[in-house]
Amino acid sequence: MAQDVWVNIETLRGEVTEISYTMLAAGKAIAKGLGGSLRAVLLGGNVKGLAGKLGAADSVTVVDHPALADFNPDAHLLALTDLAKKGAPRAFLFGQTASGTDLACGLAAKFGFPVASPCRTFKVEGGEILFEAVTCGGKIIADGKLPGPTGVAIVMPGGYKPEEAMVGGSPKVDEASPESDLGAARTRFRAYIEPDTSDVDISKIPILISVGRGIGQKENIDAAKELAAALGGEVSSSRPIVDQGWLPTSRLVGKSGKSVKPKLYLALGISGSPEHMEGLPSWETLVAINTDQKAPIYDVATFGAAVDVLELIPKLTEKVKAAKG
Repeated sequence: MAQDVWVNIETLRGEVTEISYTMLAAGKAIAKGLGGSLRAVLLGGNVKGLAGKLGAADSVTVVDHPALADFNPDAHLLALTDLAKKGAPRAFLFGQTASGTDLACGLAAKFGFPVASPCRTFKVEGGEILFEAVTCGGKIIADGKLPGPTGVAIVMPGGYKPEEAMVGGSPKVDEASPESDLGAARTRFRAYIEPDTSDVDISKIPILISVGRGIGQKENIDAAKELAAALGGEVSSSRPIVDQGWLPTSRLVGKSGKSVKPKLYLALGISGSPEHMEGLPSWETLVAINTDQKAPIYDVATFGAAVDVLELIPKLTEKVKAAKG
């Protein structure tokens, strides 16, 4: 147990979320380095059938209860607390999401576990778990040891590809019954509100021209739209653009927006903060255009150019149109 790694599996509307696979990929690497096993902790209502989708794990512990059917911070924390009381792992991974952060901090507070956040990558050296964390909007990369005997790590997207953990397998499945009265949780789930789907669904678009603060002003977004049309793609954005009302929330890529997996992602004037990169779990080609040569977006970009986006866009649009005849 002391060298095992647990992963809190997140689900939404009956499906395993992408951040869960990112964590499984990270957890697999840690467990291998420690010589321990990887356990997926699956909480929910009627979720046992999802265990077969967690083949990257050595085992899956399922806690099935009506109070866990939709995310309820109090009920989920009670269930996790019951499991941890029986024997906590060396490392417990949670996703850098609203629910994941809520549970990670709640569990750490109950048991006095240390928390490292937000972690991008891990490695094991000399029996110690070393993490690399991103802070200050990605401008500072911090590294350190995850203290024991149990350490909690909040995992951000980007360090591991979720596809690495989307594998088949037959993990051992254990069912656990909560000892706490989950029905007595202080909070109640009332309703799930579906997001507006009247606009284009950027999560399904293969080519995205994404604009950030560097676009300057609202009128310049028209040039980005023209480039997107020439490339056969759509315009998306980072948080500042939506906050100013220049584009609707449906075009937002990031933690509080959509998660996208484009073939081409052209980031125009985007710094690449962790909140934005959470919406980019994977891509085929990421091209970053930002005059700040130290912008964190360059740490992950396939290609990049430190030039003025307002000078580049019309020239690039012209070249694309010419190439298409």
